[in-house]
Amino acid sequence: MQKPLILLTNDDGVESPGLWAAACALAVVGDVTIAAPLTQSTGAGRSMPHFMNGRIERRVRDMCGRTWEAYGVNGSPAQAVDHAILELMPRYPDLVVSGINYGENVGTGITISGTIGAAMEAASFGIPALAVSLQTGIQNHLSHSTEVDFSVAAHFTAYFAQCILRSGLPGDVQILKVEIPASATPETPWRVTRLALHRYYVPYSTRRGGLDEEAPLGYRVQVSPDEVPKDSDIYALLYEHVVSVTPLTLDMTARYPLHSLEAHLRRDQMG
Repeated sequence: MQKPLILLTNDDGVESPGLWAAACALAVVGDVTIAAPLTQSTGAGRSMPHFMNGRIERRVRDMCGRTWEAYGVNGSPAQAVDHAILELMPRYPDLVVSGINYGENVGTGITISGTIGAAMEAASFGIPALAVSLQTGIQNHLSHSTEVDFSVAAHFTAYFAQCILRSGLPGDVQILKVEIPASATPETPWRVTRLALHRYYVPYSTRRGGLDEEAPLGYRVQVSPDEVPKDSDIYALLYEHVVSVTPLTLDMTARYPLHSLEAHLRRDQMG
């Protein structure tokens, strides 16, 4: 029987320990092809930067008792997905896994995330996608810190990958977004959540001088439990400390009756 074909990618780069933790966990689930950005691409969303040249480097790594060949793509996370599907894989994968990310991706900022962006790009091909992120301190978001333990997140990555490969995704669910609390163990409960309509990472200015100085924006977590619904991803992760599983779809059409919107917009013409 043919093993499932899995594409593994991320936005932290092909050398990320989170990526390799996922690779080792997924190796028992299916045949894994690894294709990820050559460089750190956090915050790239689903972007397709024209200045990326698409060059692909092979990387060989000995991990978890086997030798892996991975591909580092000079491109964004979404571009890495495209190059892998179009140039590196023998057929469309049965599943695309994006992660494991340094840092949680919750609330209305998820479209900023390269982790989610890669999953969205996979979904646009009609391929089920799984995006996995581990709650970490902001100081680790751009790091490849080996002090971050991805073992529990890897456990849940394999678990939900098996769920999708076994049963598919129902209805208009195209992506499962999974958030792992920093305190989680393999026994931590998980529950299905909705995306919180709340900004989780709030930007702030670091500028102290003139407009010509370098002053990249900073960001901080800013939320309180009374601001977010109890059935949301933020509440589950931050206040209940359970694994949050959020179904996502590429259909961003507002859930409002189209005829009612048309009537609203034409109201002035009806005078």
